Amino acid sequence: MLKGKKGLVLGISNDNSIAWACARAMHEAGATLGGTWLNDKARPYVEPLLQSVNAEIQLPLEVSNESQLEALFEEVTQRWGKLDFLLHSIAFAPKADLHGRVVDSSLEGFLQAMDISCHSFIRMARLAEPLMKDGGSLMTMSYLGGQEVVPNYGIMGPVKAALESTVRYLAYELGEQGIRVNVISPGTIMTRAASGIASFDALVEENAQRAPMGAVDIDDVGPLSVFLASDGSRAITGGNVYVDGGFNILN
Repeated sequence: MLKGKKGLVLGISNDNSIAWACARAMHEAGATLGGTWLNDKARPYVEPLLQSVNAEIQLPLEVSNESQLEALFEEVTQRWGKLDFLLHSIAFAPKADLHGRVVDSSLEGFLQAMDISCHSFIRMARLAEPLMKDGGSLMTMSYLGGQEVVPNYGIMGPVKAALESTVRYLAYELGEQGIRVNVISPGTIMTRAASGIASFDALVEENAQRAPMGAVDIDDVGPLSVFLASDGSRAITGGNVYVDGGFNILN
């Protein structure tokens, strides 16, 4: 489905991350990939994964570092001259703010969470736009807590709600260029990132027990990312697609 397409998968942290499942599925579908690691500490976990999918672009990226972000897209320009898809799977909030009440969140923590988890996607979209001359697909990751209150999700709820709204506005603004923008909302999957949320294991168990189709894992997300990156999704934009076994339909 993705033969001849070139894309970036950003946010791989280890072999248990959702972004990695997406990268692996995209590689198997024939895509040429580029990817990044957060810092020197993360590099030993991510670089071998990128090598295993023959990623042609492998660079460090801390999204609040503007020079690193610009260097990544300059490498795409020089090496490929185009970009067909981009998957943004990056989120962060300081632990004190993440584990506390939203009403008690600090301004500094809220702004940092919003910058890394939401505005970084806007910056990537701006840099990707001129490389998507023939259209393309921009994808990001959210969670049910952006639509409704999920206990212990805390400050990430408002941040993900902002990200989902951002996707709709980007979809509107970039539609004329044939650029699609969509949200993928996986269910409660125990990943390294999710482990920072208090009592997340209880949410995982609830999803497994209550969802009409039961538990989901990272390999359930990969095929959807392939579809959204493919020409088969050419008329789908501004959407929020759940991969949670149907948990989102429950009250």
